[in-house]
Amino acid sequence: MISTLYAAAARRRREWYASRPAARRRLRRPVISIGNIAAGGRGKTPCAAHVARLLLAMGERPAVLSRGYGRTQREDGAVVVRDAGGIRADLARAGDEPLMLARQLPGAVVVTSEDRYLGGVVAERHLGATVHLLDDGFQHFALDRDADVVLAAAADLTGRTFPGGRLREPPDVLIAADAIVALDPFDPPYDHAAFFRARRATAPARFEHQAAPAAGVPVLACAGIADPAPFFAAVADHGFAVRATRTFRDHHAYSARDVDRLVTAARDAGAEAIVTTEKDWVRLLPFRPFPLAVGYLPLTMEIEPRDEFRRWLAAAIAAARDTILD
Repeated sequence: MISTLYAAAARRRREWYASRPAARRRLRRPVISIGNIAAGGRGKTPCAAHVARLLLAMGERPAVLSRGYGRTQREDGAVVVRDAGGIRADLARAGDEPLMLARQLPGAVVVTSEDRYLGGVVAERHLGATVHLLDDGFQHFALDRDADVVLAAAADLTGRTFPGGRLREPPDVLIAADAIVALDPFDPPYDHAAFFRARRATAPARFEHQAAPAAGVPVLACAGIADPAPFFAAVADHGFAVRATRTFRDHHAYSARDVDRLVTAARDAGAEAIVTTEKDWVRLLPFRPFPLAVGYLPLTMEIEPRDEFRRWLAAAIAAARDTILD
């Protein structure tokens, strides 16, 4: 019953903004949103990184606009996390996902702000942005978008909204998507939206400024993400002997005490290293140097067919520019 009421309220909110263009603000450069309808674990940030790389290869200067969820030092206005010259903000001011994107995307712009419109204004007027990527933007109605790319799993199509399920909005709002990216096999739910498939993978572990342990060494795997089980399986798939695991809530702000406990747990389990996610890694950076090797498995995502998605993306941007000029 409560989930039904929540779904109705979420649907009504979307309809309210859709029927009131004056309630939405418009940036001067095209805006592409990357989002989903579920709570966490769908790979929005790796997808945003993939799209940003495509845009860079197309000669664009993309600006990733994030609200910086989980920042410990909130500031009024916009925080420039990355500009053309390099990284300009630390974890406390940037948030974990924006800092991770800033590390991954030389040549791009990353801006954190509760007001995504303000972040976009800074990016396009002062940092040379030619197109905006709205990270986790499908429910951000206050900013006008030119195209909504929505990641979805098969379970989302029949899932329930909060609090009885994990969906932020009911499945039928996918009709508002311009492109749907399937995370696992299912048929296109709507004919009007472009339909693509995601290919997710984890790259070999990286141990920055540390000697990488040999393959097969015992490790402790830790993760503070929405769905850690696939990550723990990936650590084993990459040849590590997982002796112990530790989980934290998504966006967990690590403390020195947490690091001490992880190191103690690793040693107690006979582990020679700790392997974590890239998002956790940026939250652990302030505690370097570590008393034992700590590395991360980068998660990558590509949208396939790649050339077809690139053509769709280019067409969406071109159509947006025609509309803006009009």
